[in-house]
Amino acid sequence: MTGVVLAGGRSSRMGTDKALVRVGGRRLIERVVETLRGLFPEVLIVANRAGRYEDLRGEVITDLLPGKAVLGGIYTGLKVASFPKAFFAACDMPFLNPALITSLKDKAEGADVVIPDAQGELHPLHAIYSKACLPFIEEEIRADRLKVTGFLSHVKVRIVPEEALRPFDPDLLSLFNANTPEDLALAERLANEWVDRQTANHR
Repeated sequence: MTGVVLAGGRSSRMGTDKALVRVGGRRLIERVVETLRGLFPEVLIVANRAGRYEDLRGEVITDLLPGKAVLGGIYTGLKVASFPKAFFAACDMPFLNPALITSLKDKAEGADVVIPDAQGELHPLHAIYSKACLPFIEEEIRADRLKVTGFLSHVKVRIVPEEALRPFDPDLLSLFNANTPEDLALAERLANEWVDRQTANHR
């Protein structure tokens, strides 16, 4: 399975490229890439401005279908991936949980999509997709229907409910996105609290 980081957003709510802002002393995208590097033999970064991320330990891919939002990024990642399935994460998720991602990988057999359902909504940017999705994603894009979940009715979907997520990630921090300066401030506070807990545990 390939790990894919989506870094092509406009970051309009953050006011600057959110992939490059720092949480806990590291860039958001750096935190995501490092987590995926520990879980997958191949890590791709899908971006619309590739030059910003070339120092990271992942292959940077430019959108194959520019201007097609997140769905275009998923299409690009799947198309380029060396493996038949890929786990996708957004570049602004500072608290990805390796154990939770592994649990999703373990549920991928026989499914084209493995997607968490938590806090009343699906989370398509913390999910697994197979290359079997490609023709249906392409059909949606050609018709300019860019809703990320619009193609799911055409493929085999395994929805992972919230109660199956919390044993690995009790606070569901894995699904937290830093979209705004307020989110960023909260993420920094959470990162500091996590470091404090780790320090206390090792005393």
